[in-house]
Amino acid sequence: MSTTRRDREVGLALGCLGVLGFSFSLPATKVAVADLDPWFVAFGRAAVAAALAGAVLALTRAPRPSAAQWRALAIVSGGVIVGFPLFTSLGLQHAESAHGAVVIAVLPAATAVAAVLRAGEHPSPAFWAAAFAGLAVVVAFALSGASGGLSVADGWFAAAVVVCAFGYAEGGVLARDLGGAQTISWALVATAPISLAIAALTWTSPGAVGTDAWLCFAYLSVISMFLGFFAWYGGLARGGVARVSQVQLVQPLLTLLWSGLVLGEHIGAWTLVAAVAVLACVAVTQRARVATADPVAPEP
Repeated sequence: MSTTRRDREVGLALGCLGVLGFSFSLPATKVAVADLDPWFVAFGRAAVAAALAGAVLALTRAPRPSAAQWRALAIVSGGVIVGFPLFTSLGLQHAESAHGAVVIAVLPAATAVAAVLRAGEHPSPAFWAAAFAGLAVVVAFALSGASGGLSVADGWFAAAVVVCAFGYAEGGVLARDLGGAQTISWALVATAPISLAIAALTWTSPGAVGTDAWLCFAYLSVISMFLGFFAWYGGLARGGVARVSQVQLVQPLLTLLWSGLVLGEHIGAWTLVAAVAVLACVAVTQRARVATADPVAPEP
């Protein structure tokens, strides 16, 4: 599937909108797991989003996916609905959300690799050079404010990156046929029985949970797990998985911006320097050539 300039522009705009929606996810998760069980945060937000997804599918009378599409949806579900939320929730029990920004820094590069394996895309050497330059800047930026040593949390974050990268790539391919909204909606509905069961088992009495934790849980359910994916998967489908995924390099910097605006945290000169460097790298990835072949078809 080849993309036109218009496709790339629309895909980039949708990808940026998705990243904006995701950018408060780690701080929101950190606040939520302070009062709520991390398993409830991961699966409870999926259960809430599944209810919204079911309503959307019913109102739009969406056709049921084919058998091959259901198999692809299983990969999407395992990556972005189960794996990434659960692993990051567990990791954030042992690390600050700023340290968790390392996850977001590695994810775009991992998604580009997944795009080669699953989406049939072949980025040019210039693309890879710019992508890994941006990765180096963001990792250096994230680690500059941390201890720099490995921890238990890093193991959870690494697992989150791997499963999410394939969930993004598979969903980006699937969204070419189903659309971004239907892709995430069917994935949520498919995992609803598991999400509801685990959420019920890990439910915490409302009286023991603060208002901030519930507000952050609501954000994670409606934006991070649902509406953000409308734009994100639509962007990956229109602009190409490898190319559009690179805009997520900006996400850790947006997360720190939210910290400054909402939480009153100081934003230093190094943050601004890193932001400019990352934006330059993203600009190069958007101009670099990405050849696209037919995606790897699921086995019958």
